[in-house]
Amino acid sequence: MSRLTALQRGMITEFQGKYRFLSNFWPCQIVMRGQVFPSVENAYQAAKTLDLEARQAFTCCASGAAKKLGRRLELRPDWDEVKEDLMLRMLRMKFRGELAELLLGTADAHLQEGNRWGDRYWGVDLQTGVGENRLGSLLMTVRAELRQRTGQSRG
Repeated sequence: MSRLTALQRGMITEFQGKYRFLSNFWPCQIVMRGQVFPSVENAYQAAKTLDLEARQAFTCCASGAAKKLGRRLELRPDWDEVKEDLMLRMLRMKFRGELAELLLGTADAHLQEGNRWGDRYWGVDLQTGVGENRLGSLLMTVRAELRQRTGQSRG
């Protein structure tokens, strides 16, 4: 019996290996208010503050460092209301060109940001199976938009 790939099973359960490009840590250019960030993670963490000077630090650090630095920011007052919209806008910027083709190449697979660090909002904790998977849902939204724009059929 052959082993089915995640795509053949209709589900991508984590953004590793062949599907690492789905991760917010994947290098791409995100431009926000004139500042250029090296990944969605960097731009997202910077967006937590309205202080443009504080955001500058996120333009040149590694994504892992950006995540740590973002934890120390004073959150903008409207953060909970705007974070998903900002993430969606950033994902739309990311998935252009070659990355758009890769996202479309996931066909109809359910995209799940499975993780081992307990993120139950953007992903699903792989130890417990619990999580809202907001990042996976937004990626599937972007994929559907790309399909519509390119006239591609599903699957």
